[in-house]
Amino acid sequence: MHVPDTMPLCNSRPLRVLIFGLLVSTALAQSVPPSEPTSPAARALAGLPPLPAQSTSAKPAPKPETQQPLDVDRDPVVSPDTADNAPMNQKQEEAEAAGQSSAQPGEVGRNDKGVFTLTRNVDEVILNVTVLDSEGHLVNDLKKEDVKIWEDNVPQTIASFQHQDIPVSIGILVDNSGSMRDKRSAVNAAALDMVKASNPQDESFIVNFSDEAFIDQDFTADLGKLREGLSHIDSKGGTAMYDAVVASADQLSKYAKRPKQALLIITDGEDNASTFNLEQTIRRIQALQGPVVYSIGLLFGDESGRESKRARRALKLLSDETGGLAFFPKSLAEVDEIATEVAHDIRNQYTIGYHSTKPPEVPGFRSIRVEAHGAHGKLTVRTRSGYYSKASAGNDTQKK
Repeated sequence: MHVPDTMPLCNSRPLRVLIFGLLVSTALAQSVPPSEPTSPAARALAGLPPLPAQSTSAKPAPKPETQQPLDVDRDPVVSPDTADNAPMNQKQEEAEAAGQSSAQPGEVGRNDKGVFTLTRNVDEVILNVTVLDSEGHLVNDLKKEDVKIWEDNVPQTIASFQHQDIPVSIGILVDNSGSMRDKRSAVNAAALDMVKASNPQDESFIVNFSDEAFIDQDFTADLGKLREGLSHIDSKGGTAMYDAVVASADQLSKYAKRPKQALLIITDGEDNASTFNLEQTIRRIQALQGPVVYSIGLLFGDESGRESKRARRALKLLSDETGGLAFFPKSLAEVDEIATEVAHDIRNQYTIGYHSTKPPEVPGFRSIRVEAHGAHGKLTVRTRSGYYSKASAGNDTQKK
């Protein structure tokens, strides 16, 4: 994978700095062989014997450098330990500060301010699951015993099962390339209507992307600020969608405060300017155990063209692999209804957790299959196709 020799440093609101950091850290991770953990806790988790006692004069190992935040001041400072920055841990800390929820690990509960919180053990795999009947209607009355989960074809025991309208952190990614100039007004209105139809406690951020990606509004629930972020229209250049998705997924992983994460991508063409490719983008999301991706492809007018077919395939694969949906409207008039449907889909998901039967230190991709059976006839289940273990995180841009 090629890493550019130089990268612009002077823009006040680019996500490309984050993309560059991801590429550099990935290259370093792939060039340095993994070493055994040295802390007692980490060695115990990995099944390794403790190290011999060292002299008190030995210097402690230096802490690894961490990626600096974008252009927004944040407090507290991000921990060098990635696990400390996981969205679930942030949510737990937030709940403790505001009034502890009575929920047990793996359960959804409300704190004393009426806010839904999701508590989980660090080794629990959390799935956001949508269930539809044969007519495409959402099924909202399933019980724990109606659902079965397999990981790598091995049955798993469900540890938690909830059906609540949990607040979500969502990134709204809008194509800002030249071909979108006449579509942005309708697209911006639809994006805002999606926010209005969502949980009032959701937080969203806005990314406009062309051949570069810019975060034009950081996390907020303020419609006015989101409207302003969407108004930064400078329709020109190409389409670096994959880079925008990777940077946005990383933004969610590091700074999201809500237990659920999602991305909504609105574009009218094929990616033609990214450093990452489609497979690397999907891998990155799976390595982060990251967001559900919803996509709206404005490909009407040239649906039979080669570029449109490739764009459709990419958007569908991004959505299918993460448990989301890809929409391909016939006109701009349909976009607003689709955006509202996305909000409705997110608010009606099951949150299901299990503890993998495979040890966490075993690297590699773990495939997930979920089936549901009830009184509604044949049911369709939508969730992510799998995830990469934490032991695989250092190679998150290799092809699956």
